[in-house]
Amino acid sequence: MFVHTTVVNTNMSKDLNRQVVISLLKSGNQFYDEINLLVKKFGLTLPQFNVLRILRGRNGEPSNLTTINEHMIHKMSNTTRIIDKLISKGYVNRKICENNRRKIELTITQQGLTLLKKIDQPLNDKEADLVKNISDDEKNIIIQTLSNFY
Repeated sequence: MFVHTTVVNTNMSKDLNRQVVISLLKSGNQFYDEINLLVKKFGLTLPQFNVLRILRGRNGEPSNLTTINEHMIHKMSNTTRIIDKLISKGYVNRKICENNRRKIELTITQQGLTLLKKIDQPLNDKEADLVKNISDDEKNIIIQTLSNFY
């Protein structure tokens, strides 16, 4: 009987693990889709928006591709292409270092900052709506629990 109980508990644990993972994946996809739709209204993809926010967070200090990749929510191999698009839209400046031609410095433009300012409030509203049914205590538990993964 003890062995049977262990098998049942193991199966229940596996089911619970799977349910947690599936719930997190579904929720993550839903959040991604909702935020992506919002930034799309401003002519951006979510990865482009992420790059702009990273650059804004540098407070005028130049960044490089490695730093941006480290801070991306979704790690991608096409970050260079994302930055190229942002440069063509006038949201990012690229400067090649005179001392080391392989070193590239990236900064957000005033136009990029202005765009982010327009997105800030609609994004705050969307984020609040997405988590409106979660108490502040539950939000803190979620943050604390999930921070172990990154």
